[in-house]
Amino acid sequence: MLQKLLLLLFFLISFASLSQSKIQKSEESLKKDSSSSYTTAQSSCSNSDDDESFGRVLFAETIGRVFISIFAHTAYGILVETPFEKNNPSSSAILTKQPYFKSNIGNYNYEWNNSSAVGRTTISSRYVFENSTLNGNHLNADLRFYNKLALELNYLQLWENHPNFGHHTLAIYTALAKYHRVRTKQFDAWWGIGTSYVDGNVDSLGFTIGLGAEIFFGKPISLECNFNHTLLNDNSFNKFNALINYHINQYKLNTGYESLKIGNQKFSTVSLGISLSF
Repeated sequence: MLQKLLLLLFFLISFASLSQSKIQKSEESLKKDSSSSYTTAQSSCSNSDDDESFGRVLFAETIGRVFISIFAHTAYGILVETPFEKNNPSSSAILTKQPYFKSNIGNYNYEWNNSSAVGRTTISSRYVFENSTLNGNHLNADLRFYNKLALELNYLQLWENHPNFGHHTLAIYTALAKYHRVRTKQFDAWWGIGTSYVDGNVDSLGFTIGLGAEIFFGKPISLECNFNHTLLNDNSFNKFNALINYHINQYKLNTGYESLKIGNQKFSTVSLGISLSF
């Protein structure tokens, strides 16, 4: 009898540990504290000898400066512009009012005309769903200015209504400062840095980097891909989407695939959305 009671208790404890929704598991994995690893690293750094520190200073002031200079010039060329690109028309490309405004030109043109703009704002909403129990929505604002720069604000809200685990929600806010590195008539690509805040039980702020690109095959179709990676506590979360866009004047309809990895949980969703540019 005692063995049966112990076995029943074991199953109840196991079931309780597994009775969490995907959103709950995501939140738990993101809440882990990284202070212990930081303390260990900090203490190991503080145990250096005086002779070793003198050698490090000497290296930093001689050979180190050479490597830093090489890295700075290389990084600038990769992230901003190389000397070979300065005479290319794309170096001074001009933002358009909207893709396919009057021709098969995407986000950039090489001369100023009636389709050009000094800035552009795009508001979009994308509904995502994985199954009948989990869905969500992206609300996004992309403010582009000075041809090369942009500010993106994104709000992701997930809902999970599971018959066994109940109703749970998760909200993620992201802000990215973006630089459009490649600017041609049919293709443009950007990179960005910023921050993300995970609301709810996590209540934490993380560092975010982003990459994105869009290729314009011909009116009215374009293909768009975006990726964000955020470091949060001792874990991370990723957002990736691949979208097919259908442009109708200042509007854009899209559908595609979106993958989310929040902590130790993966979400594979279908995306449906609409955008307005002005």
